[in-house]
Amino acid sequence: MVDLNKLVRENVIKLTPYSSARDEFNGKTGVFMDANENPYGNLNRYPDPYQRELKTAISKVKAVEEEKIFLGNGSDEIIDLCFRIFCNPGVDKALIFTPTYGMYEVSASVNDIEVVKIPLNDSFQIDLKKAEPCFSDKNLKLIFICSPNNPTANSMNYQDIEYIITKFNGIVVIDEAYIDFSEKPSFIRLVNKYTNLIIMQTFSKAFGLAAVRVGMAFSNPAVVQYFNKLKPPYNISTINQKAALGKLNHIEQKKQQVFRIKKERERLSGILLKMHVIEKVYPSDSNFLLVKVKNASYIYNALVNRNIIIRNRSSMVDNCLRITIGKKSENDQLIRALKSISI
Repeated sequence: MVDLNKLVRENVIKLTPYSSARDEFNGKTGVFMDANENPYGNLNRYPDPYQRELKTAISKVKAVEEEKIFLGNGSDEIIDLCFRIFCNPGVDKALIFTPTYGMYEVSASVNDIEVVKIPLNDSFQIDLKKAEPCFSDKNLKLIFICSPNNPTANSMNYQDIEYIITKFNGIVVIDEAYIDFSEKPSFIRLVNKYTNLIIMQTFSKAFGLAAVRVGMAFSNPAVVQYFNKLKPPYNISTINQKAALGKLNHIEQKKQQVFRIKKERERLSGILLKMHVIEKVYPSDSNFLLVKVKNASYIYNALVNRNIIIRNRSSMVDNCLRITIGKKSENDQLIRALKSISI
């Protein structure tokens, strides 16, 4: 079992967190004269700093105890907090498997943390032979694994990830932003087994709340306490908490939308495979497709000229475009546009 006290920065362990007015009193009714708020209006009161009502709803949906849940201002806040809790600037390191989500490296740079990059193999899977020698580095504190991965769209092998969790004496962060679109199981149940595991999920994708900026982290209570210790006092607004709660109260609607997206993903994939400009459509466990084409920059610009915006990922995967699955009408518009492009 990993000793968290040996991983957490010494100054974080000693830190006395800010205590807000809502830490001292969290009741819902009363004459509130404690937080220097304007007494007028509908949004004049500070939000619940620990999002208790929302966590209760998440706990029921995810079957995870509330004390194992942390909510961030998007998953990006959670990523940043991981660096600030576990990594000493200019000393410690983090490991990522490339190509992957770019914010891991950006957040590392902001926090002055060196990033060790291990390329995925030709199947976009983790190469354990290349990764394992890094585990003995005493300054390596974090490993980020995106599964399903962005931009490759595939899930990582379950056995490989659990092997890393058991062999690495630091923190393993599994980013499951796209897990709802995958048939593969989530790692969320393993937070009860491993003290060094953090699972990230989000309301931005399957729940359709990208504008709301609510990310979820699931881990053991000790890690969650450190997240709460370092986060800003009111990191998620009342409006955003209510929006997320509203989605959880209509979970069947979310499931139906995920079903339609997955159905469109398979339809679009089949059509793209038959097009002359397409060389390969990679298997997807996500709400997007990674597509290898004959001339990515040319096709990208041609689509932009037709007001169809996708992502050119050629800098990460040679001659590849990333296409988010839209509504049927949007996907049909993309298909027509691609058919009209000649190379």
